[in-house]
Amino acid sequence: MRVTIFLFFTSFFLYSCQRPETQTASPNAKRYQIKGTIVSVDKAAKKAKIDHEKMEGFMDAMTMEFPVHADWALDDLTPGAELNGELVVDSSAKEPFWIENISIVAPAKAGQTDPPINENFAQIGQDVPDFSMTNQDGKHISLKDFQGKALAITFIYAKCPLPEYCIRMSTNFSDLANQLSGNSDLKDKIRLLSISFDPANDTPEKLKSYGLGYLGKGAKPDFNVWQLAVGTDDEVRKIADFFGLRYEVDASDKTLINHSLRTAVIGPNGKVTKIFAGNEWTPGELLKELEAAGEVQK
Repeated sequence: MRVTIFLFFTSFFLYSCQRPETQTASPNAKRYQIKGTIVSVDKAAKKAKIDHEKMEGFMDAMTMEFPVHADWALDDLTPGAELNGELVVDSSAKEPFWIENISIVAPAKAGQTDPPINENFAQIGQDVPDFSMTNQDGKHISLKDFQGKALAITFIYAKCPLPEYCIRMSTNFSDLANQLSGNSDLKDKIRLLSISFDPANDTPEKLKSYGLGYLGKGAKPDFNVWQLAVGTDDEVRKIADFFGLRYEVDASDKTLINHSLRTAVIGPNGKVTKIFAGNEWTPGELLKELEAAGEVQK
């Protein structure tokens, strides 16, 4: 260990015993131990970005933002410090996941640099490997079909219950698709693609119904800008692994898939220009990146 027993128990006592959390989880909430290094803290948004280890039975190691409901904890979190805590996943809560019972087990080191980039993930400037999928209309598509256009890819599954995960990704994509459909210039230069990592359930027909639900009541069945697609498990995992997306069926509930988030922007030449690793982006920010990727003029 890189800290003394005294530091560990002192930190645990101060954080867990003397300071109560501000929100109580429901009896059905699931809890997972989280260990990692604090990358950054956003006190205004009450969130901390953490480079965390694998959470057994839930999520692989990655870097992402987590809500922190306890104000006192935000005051003590410092980039570079190591922490232990609990990730609470509660689909019935207003905010469906957050971390609590935080203990700082090692302070930030003087002169510490940012965590290294995981070279297994796609990097800016890399060529995206081709893929073979079937879209919502039952048509076979590949990366070549998007050549010459700025493309954004995200990953979802239709049964996802978490508002901050697939639901937000699909809301952002459908909102942007509706916006672009009304723009005679941009609608021919930008494309959006949601790839399902649940091929066992997300048939093209289901994805079409899912997409229409997000496009809005009375929306035309027009998937020219935004498409949804699914492929074989091997094909989906190939492209998901390239972008650093991790997903696996929940060991205790086979209807749920535990997963991370990845949204990538790809230029007309098929190279990666931007990767959003979490959910902290808006349709406007995505459009800005797509315009830059395709050198699209407003």
